[in-house]
Parts: sequence; structure tokens; C-alpha cells
Amino acid sequence: MKIEKIHHVAYRCKDAKETVEWYTKNLNMDFILAIAEDHVPSTHEPDPYMHIFLDAGDGNVLAFFELPTKPEMGRDPNTPVWVQHIAFKVKDRDTLLQFKDNLEKNGIQVLGVTDHSIFHSIYFFDPNGHRIELACPDPDEDAMLKKLDAVKWDMLEEWSKTKKAPRHAAWMHEKELSDV
Repeated sequence: MKIEKIHHVAYRCKDAKETVEWYTKNLNMDFILAIAEDHVPSTHEPDPYMHIFLDAGDGNVLAFFELPTKPEMGRDPNTPVWVQHIAFKVKDRDTLLQFKDNLEKNGIQVLGVTDHSIFHSIYFFDPNGHRIELACPDPDEDAMLKKLDAVKWDMLEEWSKTKKAPRHAAWMHEKELSDV
């Protein structure tokens, strides 16, 4: 028994139409489905909602719920804003830079490009306040992933005991920190 893949990932949105328009305009996603009900099928709770689905590429589906009768969206105040995010892969660095340019032309503040050694990323927020990451592979990704694979269990064990960052993969960001 094994999971095949993620069917869809669902988040809450403030406005379904605005969300569809933002993702189609800024990330070139296709709007593929909308479902609206007055009752929640799983709980039978009377609560109207709009459930929208966007094609995030390669069979990946990003979904949102607009819940007009619920209190305004918030976020967990104990979790830093950089932790919870949606990351999408793009083909290469040129594509990443094209997205960065287009997002900035559309008035969206973009952080990065951040070099994570195995991949490079930019970060920004959607109109609902969800942090989005676009990442492209580094040309040496395969070799670096092998290095990380070799130490993953040792890192996890050390973290589990000490709750301090193990140094097994410190090479990933040492170059970036030396540039500061």
C-alpha cells in the first residue's frame, strides 16, 4: 500500500474570483474546476462555500475555499510567516527570472533570488496572504542531492537529540553567509 501522489492541496481564500484571476495572470495556471455547495458533504454542516481548482502543472492541483459565513482569515501567530508556504517548481533559472520580472511588473514584491545550493528560489505573497515560492533546480542538483541523501538520517537523529542544527549540510548556505 503506497500513496500515488497528492490529489490536490486546499487552502482558504478571501475571494474566489480574485484568487483565480491572480493565479491565472501571475503564475499562468489554468482554472479547471469550481464546486459550490450550501452544505459540507463530509460533515453535512450547513455552510455555503465556493471550492476552486487550479492546474499547477504535471497533474498537480491547487485548490481554494471561499467561506463567506466564517470569520476573516487569520494565520497561526506562533508560526513565522516564512514557514508555511506553497512551493512550485519551474524549469530553470531563466524561467525563474522571467517570473520574477513579470511579478514585479504586476506590482508584486518579490524576495530573492535565494541560492539554496540544490535549488534557487524567489518568494512572494498571493492576495490571500499565502507565501509562494518558485524554485528552479541548480545545475549540480543531482550531485548535491546525493550528498544530502547520505547524511539525512544522521542529521535527523542529531536534531532529535539536541534540537540544534547539525552541520552535515552546512555547505548549502555557507557561500551565501560569506557574501553577507
